[in-house]
Amino acid sequence: MRALLVAVLVLLLLIPLAMVQDLIQEREYHKDDAVREVSATWGGSQTITGPLITVPYQATVRVDLGDGKTEMRNVTQYAHFLPEKLDVAGNLDPEKRHRGIYDVVVYKGHIDIAATFPAMNGALPGTASALQWNEASLCLGISDLRSIKQQVSAELDGRSIAFEPGVPSDDLIASGLSLAIPMDSLSLNKPFALSIALELNGSGSFRVVPVGRNTTASVRSTWPDPSFQGAFLPDSSTVDANGFSAHWTVLHLNRPYPQEFTGSRNMELQESAFGPDLILPVDEYQKSTRAAKYGLMLITMVFLVFFFVEVLQKLRIHPIQYLLVGLALCIFYTLLIALSEHIGFSKAYITSAIAVIGLVVFYARSVFKQTKATQLLGLVMVLVFGFMFTVIIQEDYALLIGSIGLFIVLAIVMAVSRKIDWNKAGE
Repeated sequence: MRALLVAVLVLLLLIPLAMVQDLIQEREYHKDDAVREVSATWGGSQTITGPLITVPYQATVRVDLGDGKTEMRNVTQYAHFLPEKLDVAGNLDPEKRHRGIYDVVVYKGHIDIAATFPAMNGALPGTASALQWNEASLCLGISDLRSIKQQVSAELDGRSIAFEPGVPSDDLIASGLSLAIPMDSLSLNKPFALSIALELNGSGSFRVVPVGRNTTASVRSTWPDPSFQGAFLPDSSTVDANGFSAHWTVLHLNRPYPQEFTGSRNMELQESAFGPDLILPVDEYQKSTRAAKYGLMLITMVFLVFFFVEVLQKLRIHPIQYLLVGLALCIFYTLLIALSEHIGFSKAYITSAIAVIGLVVFYARSVFKQTKATQLLGLVMVLVFGFMFTVIIQEDYALLIGSIGLFIVLAIVMAVSRKIDWNKAGE
């Protein structure tokens, strides 16, 4: 009956453990809010799409009027032409901004774009006769226009032409800049090249969409902790304490859209983006969540020591005393969360563990009234906290270490309890 009562107490303590996990999520939401607030004023994640050429044309489509009625209408649609070669060189100057107790990584981006377009004569033969080349636009997608720090211009045939906000069609770009480049029969028969320089702010990530038939991208930064994400990993990269540099080469064969097309391909373009994230290497909340998942094991191990001392030494430990010890173990997690936001996870874990071990051992001494039993409890708690810390910081071998550790614990419990006569233990 006492064993059953202890088991019930363990299950009841799952309630504060669940509250601890909710607390971790709440603090993580606060951190995400801080990141969003900084991004809203500084600049969000940046994705560069283009440059590309968009040309309107008139098409006749059947429109459903309801009640089985239809009619033919003339509508404006758009044809899109991607560059033959695209080179993007980015230099991200990182900064660490603070919002309350949280750190947010932002950057100042210096982006140089060079693009070469082929001769357009004969493009899209199915709709060539309808293309209104005198209304052609050069478009450049920038996901967060608020962070542009200077006028953006395209250097084209020795001329500097300023971009204007907005794009004629959202088929490919939801947010961006455009400029008019009316084309005649002479300009359609020859290729041309252009270059664009961008100065913009961003935070979190930087992405490039590989719209060129041959796209090359190079990104450099002094931030030492990048995470390369997106549809393509870099062909080569170097990462050290002084920063990182990475280089990508993407062919048109590597992506699911052609060089010339009509209609919307927005989703396909965004899914092909690639680039680095500037991350903070220590995620206290992720590690705290992993630690909370071992809370049941921690409580069970400590309660087992109390229970075996009670059985072997014929003591009577009141359920309230078990409950107080369990609550002290739950307090460990709130200390861990609070301290990790200020001094880092490892220091917070050690500090919290020492505080809780000291509290429980101090209380157990008055309960056990035996030095050896108290020392055994302290040793078990040190081993359990050390085991938990080892499993938490391991990524690849956490399951292996955890499984072996639990097997050893069960073997020790079985060895200790094999000589106990459970039929007479309660007498």
